[in-house]
Amino acid sequence: MKKIHLFVFLIIAIAGLVPSQSFSMESPEKPITGDQELLTPKPLQSPRINGPLVYGCRPGHPFLYRIPCQGERPIQFEVKGLPNELLLDMKSGIITGKTPAKGEYDLIIQAKNSKGKDERKLKLVAGDKLSLTPPMGWNHWYAHYDRITDQMMREAADVMIKSGMADVGYQYVNIDDCWMNAQKNSDPLRVGPLRDDKGNIIPNKHFPDMKGLTDYIHDKGLKAGIYTSPGPRTCGGFAGAWQHEEQDAKQFANWGFDFLKYDWCSYGELAGKKVTLEGYQKPYVKMGKILKGLDRDIVFNLCQYGMGDVWKWGGEVDAHCWRTGGDLGFELDRIFDVALKNAQIGQYNKPGEWNDPDYIQIGWIGNANKMGIPELTPMPASMQYAYMSLWSLLAAPLIYSGDMSKLDKLTLNILCNPEVIEVNQDPLGKCGEVIQRNKECFVMIKNLADGSKAVGLFNRGKSPADVSVTWAELGITGGKNVRDIWRQKNLGVIDDKHITVVPAQGVVMIKISK
Repeated sequence: MKKIHLFVFLIIAIAGLVPSQSFSMESPEKPITGDQELLTPKPLQSPRINGPLVYGCRPGHPFLYRIPCQGERPIQFEVKGLPNELLLDMKSGIITGKTPAKGEYDLIIQAKNSKGKDERKLKLVAGDKLSLTPPMGWNHWYAHYDRITDQMMREAADVMIKSGMADVGYQYVNIDDCWMNAQKNSDPLRVGPLRDDKGNIIPNKHFPDMKGLTDYIHDKGLKAGIYTSPGPRTCGGFAGAWQHEEQDAKQFANWGFDFLKYDWCSYGELAGKKVTLEGYQKPYVKMGKILKGLDRDIVFNLCQYGMGDVWKWGGEVDAHCWRTGGDLGFELDRIFDVALKNAQIGQYNKPGEWNDPDYIQIGWIGNANKMGIPELTPMPASMQYAYMSLWSLLAAPLIYSGDMSKLDKLTLNILCNPEVIEVNQDPLGKCGEVIQRNKECFVMIKNLADGSKAVGLFNRGKSPADVSVTWAELGITGGKNVRDIWRQKNLGVIDDKHITVVPAQGVVMIKISK
């Protein structure tokens, strides 16, 4: 969060994680609005089942999964191979129940409507690991900051369904900071006792019914996330979990939350100035063990800005994803640099363990320096498409953090391309590798589980540029099918090289397969 960003930024810069070269968002382009060209074609009216091909869950815990499916409603769903412990609502496509015994369950999902039908496999893995593909959802922070309310969270869940985001795989609706009480705040409704006489944390008056909120989200087949800090205060000055870690975690589970963001914040005061590796790990080791011992699946997100090379040990403390740097909201002009630095540590990505460069911030977002009311991003459209492409090729969590009440055509077009999302959700879990062409152009290559390759050809310069990739560089030979992923268009069989004009600050993203 903002209060510790400069300190963390200096640490990261000294460590070499953040390059010194700055990058400008200035461009002759303007954001696409109205009826100007959008890359992602409109979905068909016939069903298209989306979502991951593999899904992790823990035996005996509550199970909730909404089948992501585009197409004209009503849609009738059927699932073959569904364990007896699970129940499908054939109209909504929501599966509920208790996770079955440890093992792998091969499901076949079918969907049909008056326009056609579709079928897709899904492997349920009941075991120790959650988040076998990167988490997808929404977090309130960069849109609403300390203005967040229960009503805003419910509206975000509504929009996730109505906008079609849930139909391509977005599922988490996550509260960030400022839902608790603070000892002092400019909003009197956020001030009050931090805990009751039994030590239970008290939500502020903007959140009168936390269980009612999660029930509302769950009724839509979506999942709910929450936030706290291992320190005595959050970054925003609200009640943290210090000395109440287990009590708070059990409270979050009883309320029904499915995701926890655990933010370093004031814990730095406890850790001291010279923090050892053990010191960086200590609060996360503790919370990781607590969460794993609960009777609920809770995805564990570490937010400590990459300190102590967290990507090397995050999985060892039972985390599922971890921030690799400072708050991206302060450096949105540097998304290419941030992505390239994350690619350098891509070997630490694997199913259930994900490097997290921070949220997708496009559309209407607040100024992070001012914690401002959301405004339309000045980032050109081509750069927004590049942003989503980079995060997908990195296998990073796809958590949107703009204003859900102001989703425009461009923002939805970028967020909701199912073929781009499939690259992110590929079960192999590989991070893309980079071939640098020159100062401005590079290629990112991601190996996929079916043997194909997703390739992003990027141009960070201010003018269009030719960018190419050869089959020799990819370790393949002979004619290969090439498909434009953003436009969902086959380009034909190409023998040894693909070259294309990439727009200024933009991307062309292709899939190369047999």
